[in-house]
Amino acid sequence: MKSNDRVEIDDLVAPLVLFRRDLHANPELAYQEHRTAKKIEEALRELGLEVHTGIGGTGVVASLKVGNSHRSIGLRADMDALPIHEETGLPYASRTPGVFHGCGHDGHVAMLLGAARHLARTRRFDGTVHFIFQPAEEGEGGARAMVEDGLFERFPCDRVFAFHNWPDLPAGTVATRPGPIMAAADKFEILVEGCGAHAAMPHKTPDAILAASDLVTQLNCLVSRRIPPMSTAVLSVTRIEGGSSHNVLPAAVRVVGTVRTFDKAVQDKIEESLRQVAAGVALASGTRIAVNYDRYYPATINNADAAEEALAAAAGFARAELAPQPAFTSEDFGFMLQACEGAYIWLGQGRGGDEVPLHHPRYDFNDGVLATGIRLHVALVERHLSDGV
Repeated sequence: MKSNDRVEIDDLVAPLVLFRRDLHANPELAYQEHRTAKKIEEALRELGLEVHTGIGGTGVVASLKVGNSHRSIGLRADMDALPIHEETGLPYASRTPGVFHGCGHDGHVAMLLGAARHLARTRRFDGTVHFIFQPAEEGEGGARAMVEDGLFERFPCDRVFAFHNWPDLPAGTVATRPGPIMAAADKFEILVEGCGAHAAMPHKTPDAILAASDLVTQLNCLVSRRIPPMSTAVLSVTRIEGGSSHNVLPAAVRVVGTVRTFDKAVQDKIEESLRQVAAGVALASGTRIAVNYDRYYPATINNADAAEEALAAAAGFARAELAPQPAFTSEDFGFMLQACEGAYIWLGQGRGGDEVPLHHPRYDFNDGVLATGIRLHVALVERHLSDGV
């Protein structure tokens, strides 16, 4: 990236900080990002871009074509907030109680808008860029909704890229890897039913609490005893609900949890084993057990060439690192990577010291990395759509 490019990008940062903080103060949950989408649309139309709205719900896509090449690239930013009460005390803190940009999607939007502004005025590429602003990443499958709404049929991309701010990496670092980078996310909800009875007469009913306790113990042994040691998976029970009185055995207990995997064969084995364990506990305890198992996000699997391209693009202005291992957190960008090759990237934003993690009530996006994020977007475009390709 040329030195005058750096100056131009640095000049974009101040207004983008204000834009980002306005989004932070006015967060919107999944599929409710109407104000956010409108502000994005207005900013893109000011650049003279072709803008399409309402894709996958509240999604926005803008396209910029330069030259005659048929090559194309997609850049995605998520834009929804979380149902968390903010505790930062910042002057631009959320004005909506219980809703909070606790994952930095406000920063992702600002960086992609900055890239659109820079690319629209420099136009040093040959091909088409699609700027994709996605709703509902936080557990609601906005990426899937956009894909099912014809995203890549309407806006064909040779490759699609997305990145997420990463507090565990220091600012100025860009990391990714070929293959799995984020885990598949499954949710299970298991209903254990007895009949209910007086606690002084437990012989009158199958004990749903005892059966649920046995079930939790067996589930927590499932990965270590059913999955090969060289494979990787996580199963966590996160909620148990049942009972309302100290002297009543409840008729039902609900057990809820999550499974994270990178390999579909491992994912299949865990679901199969979970159902077997539930059936065995039901038989042994005399209870009735129903399992609802939902594979709501696939693993995010990077194309190897796209990951290499991302690291090469970042190397010109950042510390580009090959991530040694994937994360067990999940990301619905995996749906886009199932439909179009590409890569998911981590953008370091750590300030040093004790870093507040994503989804923490005191998290705040580091505005100091806005320029780095813009440069990453721009470098990906100019590298992929270079005149000589």
